[in-house]
Amino acid sequence: MSRFMNGNPYENLVNAIIVQAADDYRAAIRSLKKCPYDYYSKDMLREIERFFRSAWYAKLTTVDGELILEGLREEEGYDEERCG
Repeated sequence: MSRFMNGNPYENLVNAIIVQAADDYRAAIRSLKKCPYDYYSKDMLREIERFFRSAWYAKLTTVDGELILEGLREEEGYDEERCG
């Protein structure tokens, strides 16, 4: 069974959305670290940041989206000034 599944289908969907956004954010960071001028990855990063700061995200969960973003940046060693 998946790492975020439980008996509640709504919670499973919410968790899957958030986990996918986090995985996509990590992938965009890795891409930007290799190629700082990758506009697709920059756009992806901004789109996911908007998601984690959105009213819709706040309706899905009480987990602070900004904390998730900070944790993902730290986990990937991402420095926006240096990497784009």
